[in-house]
Amino acid sequence: MKAASLRARVRAEMTDEIKAVARRHLSTDGANLSLRAVARDLGMASSAVYRYFASRDELLTALIIDAYGSLGDAAEAAPREWLAVCHAIREWALAHPHEWALIYGSPVPGYRAPRDTVPAAARVILALARIVAAAEVAEGEPVTGPLADELQAVADGFAPGTAPQVVGRAMGAWLHCCGAISAELFGQLQDTVEARRDFFEFQMRGAARWVGLT
Repeated sequence: MKAASLRARVRAEMTDEIKAVARRHLSTDGANLSLRAVARDLGMASSAVYRYFASRDELLTALIIDAYGSLGDAAEAAPREWLAVCHAIREWALAHPHEWALIYGSPVPGYRAPRDTVPAAARVILALARIVAAAEVAEGEPVTGPLADELQAVADGFAPGTAPQVVGRAMGAWLHCCGAISAELFGQLQDTVEARRDFFEFQMRGAARWVGLT
């Protein structure tokens, strides 16, 4: 093996190890990551970790992109049906609660996600957008004014040819999905609803009807 290839493999392995330790810290410290603490767990000097990630924000960005990518994989692997994709999203969130909190929870103080995160974040949204676009749902009551222009721009980017009001309903349904999952993960259903999967499906069926899916 050439020296350059060996160095690249060692760097990739160390990068993965740093991210794995950082994910464990998400479960105890949330997004309040410390490169010094990660280095300590790895038995490394903090200066060595900085050779792989120049800052906490760079490490957070890598974790965010990985989380979106993993969620996108789950959504895309599900059958192309609204309920199937929604259940796949929920199941991923239940298996990765701290990563869900990282990408859909409270903003991290002082951190602004770079544009690099957008393609990864869009994958799960596109998985649902394709279902809506393929279904040719009834357009329903149109929207007007500035909102119509903004929703049209979203339609042009994610589902060309789809009416802006349909895009608006689909966006609302996606937010409903996120909110339902976050409510479950963050304890809002405690001592209220125990049939969690059934309740989630009940909500997502209602969201589908609002979008216009049958």
